[in-house]
This record gives sequence, C-alpha cells and structure tokens, in this order.
Amino acid sequence: MEFRELYLQNSLSRKKELFKPINDGYIGFYVCGPTVYSDVHLGNVRTFVSFDVMYRLMMYLGYKVRYVRNITDVGHLLDDGEDRVSKRARLEKIEPMEVVQKYSNGFHEMMRIFNTKNPSIEPRATQHIIEQIEMVQKILDNGYAYIVDGSVYFDTVKFHEDKQCYGDLSGRVIEELFTETRDDLKKQDQKKHPSDFAIWMKADPDHLMKWNSPWSVGFPGWHLECSVMSTKYLGETFDIHGGGNDLKFPHHENEIAQNMGCCDKAPCNYWLHTNMLLMNGKKMSKSDGNTISPQELFTGDSPHISKAYTPMVVKFFMLQSHYSSTLDLTDDALKASEKGYKRLMASLK
Repeated sequence: MEFRELYLQNSLSRKKELFKPINDGYIGFYVCGPTVYSDVHLGNVRTFVSFDVMYRLMMYLGYKVRYVRNITDVGHLLDDGEDRVSKRARLEKIEPMEVVQKYSNGFHEMMRIFNTKNPSIEPRATQHIIEQIEMVQKILDNGYAYIVDGSVYFDTVKFHEDKQCYGDLSGRVIEELFTETRDDLKKQDQKKHPSDFAIWMKADPDHLMKWNSPWSVGFPGWHLECSVMSTKYLGETFDIHGGGNDLKFPHHENEIAQNMGCCDKAPCNYWLHTNMLLMNGKKMSKSDGNTISPQELFTGDSPHISKAYTPMVVKFFMLQSHYSSTLDLTDDALKASEKGYKRLMASLK
C-alpha cells in the first residue's frame, strides 16, 4: 500500500483537478491540533498558519472543505508516563480541565492574532472516550492488539506481517525500531516488541484523568484520538491529513496502523507535513536560551531581536518559505519581511 506525501507547489494552474472529493462533494481535511498544557509556541504558529493558507486556497479554488483540527486534552504522556495536562494541573494546583480551558483560550487568541480561520469542527479527545474504547475493541477483535495487566497494546509485528506497511510513511524499518526505542519508558517490559504502542493504558491510583473501560480504569493512548475523531467526522478514508513533521513518526505512522487495524482502510489519500522553525540557524531550545515567544516578538523584549514586530509582519515572514522547508527566524529576516509587507500594503492601497 502506498502512503503519499502531498507537496503543494506555488502555481494554482492545475490545482482544481488535484482533489476529487470523496465525502459528499467536500474536501475532508484533518490537522493534528495542539496539546493544551502550555502556551502556544512559534513552531505551532507556523504549522497552523500554513494549514490555514491551504484551507483558504482550497476554498478559493471553489471546494467545499470540512476542516477538522483537534484539541489534545488527555493521553499525551511524558517519558515518565505522566500525562502532560495532569502534570501542569499538579504544578498550578488546579483541575486538569482548568488547564485545558486556560491554554485552549490562549491558543485560540493566538490564532485570532495571526488572523487564521476557525476550523469547521474542533473536537477534544476527552469528548470522545466512548468512541476510543469502541475502536480499541474493534482492533482487539481483528487480532491486532493484546491485553497486559489492563493495558492494551497494538501489535505492530502482526500488523506488519499481514499488511506489509508499518513504517512506510516515515521510511522506518520495523527491525530498526529495536535500537530506537527508549528502554526507560514506563511499562516498556509489557510489550511484545519495542515498536508496539499503547492504545489503552491502565491508570495508576494517583492518575488524575481516567475512565472505566472493559479492560481497566485508565485512559486512551495519544495516537488513538486522531484515528477516532478523523474517522467520526470525515469517514474511514478522507482526503488530506496534516501535521508537523515531528508527528510523522510515531504519531501518524501509528494512526495508519490503528485505522487499518480497525477498518482495513488507510485513513487518508494524502499526507501534509510542515517543517521546523529554527532561530539563528539552530533548533529552538529553552535550555540554551535559543528561543523566543510570540509575545516577545510583538513587544521586542528579547535579546534575539532589535525591535518589536507586528503579528502580520511575522506571518508574512512565515509565508515566504515553503511549508515543507525549514525556516530560519533571524532579526535581519524579520526586518526584510517588514519592508516587504509594508510595500505590499502600500501597493494594495
């Protein structure tokens, strides 16, 4: 089976014939949204600005588009097995759903500042626990998962033996995953193979976010929510699935496995992946001080820039590079973008 990476060029000349909508005449467009446990960072902004332009492009070309962008509010674990939202709730001494609401509000405000359109549907993982349990059961019934002490793991080896496609999207070879899997990840010893992944996790007694299931009181695996919500709102196979390049493996690879393990169908016809936002030629990192927030860009309160820049100048800068290319944020590049943006606005006037 072929999993195709879609590469949109700048020319619009033949794009009207690119897609043949399969869902009652509309384009099904799913994008992996934010995990709402902290403030949105510039890399997220670049990703969602890029997909907003694609959304606008498809509507400009005359398509009806159902744009689904999820909110991850449970199941995205840290290396020690603690849920990111739960950890933030403990640190701030508030309820997990207060964390979700606070940072969802912040995300939506940042999307408003950058003038992006709202998606057609914005589902949350915690709103679809029943559907996630149902998908886990179907995967078990089809023989592509196994239960260990109340947790359910996807059997990647059996899946690959039957379908011969695990790793095709990312170019990973399943045998190589032995050496790439972290030995210190929680409950690693429960897996039959290092590349197997949890689709339902039994919760520890002190875990804050947990639900009843046929297997245990627990919570769904992070990869499961996107398979469930994309299928629910766009059908078993839809047109385009997007996300950051860092999600290609394991998140999107595991989505494919889940969808095929449940429905025996690939989730989508095309995959889109945005690339990294660098700063001064290096990956952004808080540990070495090579980072900047959107607010610092707007106020100029950062040692990395010489002045403040408006949101539209930053957006104009982001749109001067192809979405699949790395983009290097520097003060000189922002100054050049500011000049270009002002010339464009003057021309429009």
